[in-house]
Amino acid sequence: QVQLVESGGGLVQAGGSLRLSCAASGRTASSRAMGWFRQTPGKEREFLATIPHSGNNTYYADSVKGRFTISRDNAKNTVYLQMNSLKSGDTAVYYCAASSTIAPGRPITASYQYAYWGQGTQVTVSS
Repeated sequence: QVQLVESGGGLVQAGGSLRLSCAASGRTASSRAMGWFRQTPGKEREFLATIPHSGNNTYYADSVKGRFTISRDNAKNTVYLQMNSLKSGDTAVYYCAASSTIAPGRPITASYQYAYWGQGTQVTVSS
């Protein structure tokens, strides 16, 4: 089992930055790909970024490419999402997730490919 706890959300002005953290626990956490998603009321959960267990070959949704950066520190069992140049459209609840499989061999972007989810952290961007 893997448990995930997000932190770092809050209120920020448009153009500002936030860094989200996701603390993972569980024996296999460092062996799984990790992803960040977000969701707004009435919409499906949106993929943002993923990072494999090795930390190499990150992959991003077009909507955040160049603005968001995903990283991980396996020694601390923590995944980060650095968010820059925030827009009002980035307002959402942000979730981190751990992949269903150990060390998937390719970037995974679909929510069904992630078995473990955090509780979410609210990000609000004011214009």
